[in-house]
Amino acid sequence: MSRRHKAEKRQTDPDPLYGSTVLAKFINKVMERGKKSVARRIVYNAIDKFAKRVKAENPLEAFEQALENAKPSLEVKSRRIGGATYQVPIEIPANRRSSMAMRWIIGHSRGKAGRAMEDALAGELSDCFNNQGTTIKKKDDTHRMAEANKAYAHYKW
Repeated sequence: MSRRHKAEKRQTDPDPLYGSTVLAKFINKVMERGKKSVARRIVYNAIDKFAKRVKAENPLEAFEQALENAKPSLEVKSRRIGGATYQVPIEIPANRRSSMAMRWIIGHSRGKAGRAMEDALAGELSDCFNNQGTTIKKKDDTHRMAEANKAYAHYKW
């Protein structure tokens, strides 16, 4: 088989409550040990709490705005050139951007000790909606690293 084979992307079915594929992917990332009903309950309750905190009329639009605020646009990749390793800044493709944002939001929510996952997730989403919190700090750090290494951008290929 060719090494250049590219796997085809699977289609994600939209979630039953809002009909959004983005939210369905988010639920799949929250899910642990195949317990999708538990993940759905956690995410839907968190979105309801989040919408009340930010006083949003449409919870799905508020969720998508919070996710958009958390998406990074640049990252650094290590490239080995002539015995030296350089951190080369590259633009991130759209599907990876959203995947990274979801992973960061869920990871920082799980990292909050002593709180229920619903409350932690609602808090992290409201922080992202307001452009503050640990996920936004992670995004800014990623951008700062790419900006600091833009001298090596010509090594990108």
